[in-house]
Amino acid sequence: MPGGGQQLTVGYYNAKNCGGVEPIVRGEVYKALAADRSKGAALVRLFFHDCWVNGCDGSVLLNASQRNPYPEKVAVSNIGLRGFDVIEAIKARLESVYPGVVSCADIVAFAARDATRYLSDGHIDYAVPSGRWDGVVSRAKDADDTLPGSTFAFGELKKNFDNKKFTVEELVVLSGAHSIGVAHYPSFQDRLTAPQDEIDARYQKALRNAAKDRSRPVANDIRDESYSFKKDAGYPTAVSGGRDYLNNTYYHNALDNRVLFKSDWALRTDAFAFGKLQEYRDKPKEWDSDFADAMVKLSKLAAKGEDFEIRKKCSTTNNPSHY
Repeated sequence: MPGGGQQLTVGYYNAKNCGGVEPIVRGEVYKALAADRSKGAALVRLFFHDCWVNGCDGSVLLNASQRNPYPEKVAVSNIGLRGFDVIEAIKARLESVYPGVVSCADIVAFAARDATRYLSDGHIDYAVPSGRWDGVVSRAKDADDTLPGSTFAFGELKKNFDNKKFTVEELVVLSGAHSIGVAHYPSFQDRLTAPQDEIDARYQKALRNAAKDRSRPVANDIRDESYSFKKDAGYPTAVSGGRDYLNNTYYHNALDNRVLFKSDWALRTDAFAFGKLQEYRDKPKEWDSDFADAMVKLSKLAAKGEDFEIRKKCSTTNNPSHY
């Protein structure tokens, strides 16, 4: 299938007499998250990491092959990426009902929307335009060259988002997704020695204690950490919302200097971004709405390339010669 200029529309599969597509995806996502809530954050991250690199084309799902031993999913920037099993389960279910119809790229976009809805208790919901096709190219280098890094300064973050025609406001909005999920040692290692004006001293101490086991993932949001971690950090050990609850707690943490990544702290160094941190801390409903809008915009990042297909399995291309 040539061309990356697919015309995306809301209700695309309804128009193809496949009205069960989105309900099936939502049902499978909810089933997966009921069994393991942490997979919700994984699905949201998977969506961003797919779309930010060469557009929303499902390329992040492709496994290594003899022809291509270094696809996107093995990139350093994609350390800890999960949720592939949920996408494959959804794809298998859809293939049994609508064979050869639904792209893996669309499944990733739908699954992120449904995970967002689930993790926010329905406070964040939006319509996803669809009609994507699946790419046949996946390169780890593209991911490492394109995805924003956890150690980025504000100028680097701004340039990275400018390259995708996303604003500073949208940078701050999407950073709020760090109220869910976990991170691995390499992505926050630098925070262990950050100066005191960049990180709360007690939070840093708790982080150092946790990092003694370098294999231990640390929650992006201190709210979701262990009782002992929160106690060491001087954080209330009983807080509302529950684990992996997608809300505006990120902004409270950012303004208290209790965020895990340098790139999160860096938002404080720009006057406009700092103002948005305060705004979203104080106006949770506004953040809910703006986050939904930013996710829709993210879903519209056009796929790059010339050859596309509807994969039969999300982890491999249909024609081995493509890959």
